[in-house]
Amino acid sequence: MDIDSGNTAWILVSSALVLLMTPGLAFFYGGMSRSKSVLNMMMMSFVSIGIVSVLWVLYGYALAFGDDKGGVVGFTSGLLGLRDLTTDVTTGGLPDLVFASFQMMFAVITVALISGAVADRMKFGAWVAFSVLWASLVYFPVAHWVFYFGTDSDAAGWIVRLGVLDFAGGTAVHINAGAAALALALVLGKRKGFGREAMRPHNLTLVMLGSGLLWFGWFGFNAGSALAANGLAGLAFVNTQVATAAALLAWIGTERLRDGHATTLGAASGAVAGLVAITPACAFVDPLGAIAIGLVAGGACALAVPLKYKLGYDDSLDVVGVHLVGGILGTLMIGLVGSNAAEGNGLLYGNGLAQLGKQAVGAGAVLAYSFVLATIIALAVKAVMGLRVDEEEEVTGIDQVTHGETAYDFSAGFGGGSLPTGSGTITGASTGATSSERIEA
Repeated sequence: MDIDSGNTAWILVSSALVLLMTPGLAFFYGGMSRSKSVLNMMMMSFVSIGIVSVLWVLYGYALAFGDDKGGVVGFTSGLLGLRDLTTDVTTGGLPDLVFASFQMMFAVITVALISGAVADRMKFGAWVAFSVLWASLVYFPVAHWVFYFGTDSDAAGWIVRLGVLDFAGGTAVHINAGAAALALALVLGKRKGFGREAMRPHNLTLVMLGSGLLWFGWFGFNAGSALAANGLAGLAFVNTQVATAAALLAWIGTERLRDGHATTLGAASGAVAGLVAITPACAFVDPLGAIAIGLVAGGACALAVPLKYKLGYDDSLDVVGVHLVGGILGTLMIGLVGSNAAEGNGLLYGNGLAQLGKQAVGAGAVLAYSFVLATIIALAVKAVMGLRVDEEEEVTGIDQVTHGETAYDFSAGFGGGSLPTGSGTITGASTGATSSERIEA
């Protein structure tokens, strides 16, 4: 088939937008970290770009989009090294190499998302090893489950065969990364002073910049998943915008009722929660359904984030509270407000509980698989090379000890653990009650 230049141009642009999300995530996470570990946090995102891009070409694409092997994993030897893909190989007018590039960026940011759970305390070398193993053993197979449609329904990934709807990666990206983040945080253990010291974001300007870049790039993530410049891409685009806006309002509204003030951190976090939740649903709901998803996700994630203090796990930048919870909500709500008759309406559109049940199975399967495998991988890395920096290095700061650099010449003025007088009111980090007292993702 001849190349469709319009669709090809759109997917190339979308690929670049999705890649931009990972540097945006680096700003977002870096701003939420303490000043003594901001460079390490950003490096985790950037090294993920390097690691996953190379693995994707070597064998990742072959495992995710090769010929189906029982619905569990794919493999086509000619796809190793992408050697069978040329600009002349097209599917639906889109060069297969362009599709491979688009999907590469999804793999990159999924791995980078996990890093938010381990701020301040994970060895950089251990992160590299974990990233290689998790991408190979978890992300590539799960991408096959969710994104591989094959030549017919009998040759697709098992989640596709079941009829689970996930347009742009609520399960494969967000639930997958969130479950791995929880497992890694549990194996790694709590930061020194967790629950006793205020561990607030050191630079909210970076947080706002990062969230803006994520919001911008997410249009490529969601609308690009239509794989064409068409009406479906337009629907995904509009739904992405309004769900994100609604979630932002819901989060700061929840803050205002709970804490008495709405924060910039809450606005940024609410936007990300909305982006996460609308990802699986953006082509399967109408704009009113998208607003409903955003409102639910913004409020629920704002309430979920402080639970780490009560439950006792140290997910530093709240990957669990935003990405795991938001991903689950967005995936399940397709079964409630889904309005795409061709794919399967939700409960409120006359389809009973059938689609909701399928969505729950898909979300639960990805969560369980990622959590179990991530735990095994983390324990293996811990046994071989250790996961955590020693206590002195953690107190001093990973930036200086591991990378031989500091983000700011005036970092001693902040000390990495406290801010100057007038920077905000601290009422006790152990409560986990307010956005100003926590590190957020």
